Amino acid sequence: MKIVKVFYYIGTAFSLLIGIWHFFVPWMFGWHSYIPSQYKNLIVSIDWVNLCFSLLLSGLSFLLILWGKKVFSGNAEAITLFGFLTFVWIFRVFIAVIIPIPLEPIAAVAYGQLAGAVIIAALLLVSLFAVIRIYKGKE
Repeated sequence: MKIVKVFYYIGTAFSLLIGIWHFFVPWMFGWHSYIPSQYKNLIVSIDWVNLCFSLLLSGLSFLLILWGKKVFSGNAEAITLFGFLTFVWIFRVFIAVIIPIPLEPIAAVAYGQLAGAVIIAALLLVSLFAVIRIYKGKE
């Protein structure tokens, strides 16, 4: 069970860090420079989507870090939220396979993002299956 907890906390911590990092991504990489300035509504909409995504991902990850004891004590609501976060990361991997990031201009970025998402999804999925298996047996 100790390794499951390690996977859980590493996975949720990585998820939290990705959520926090995404608050700054548009400005770090100059997303707006790729959109003609006359499309102000598009720029604002992209910013809103990114900021809401960042808040939801970092907030959910932070809650699950705080609720780790609840998850491992069998709290159904906490496990449900954990299942949802795991689903989000599995969906992220699925999307990257179906609609991959272009390898140009830097292929390492595309491969790195996919590898990171797979690692986070795997850490969370292993933990989720272990928690479900443990608490299904106790019912």
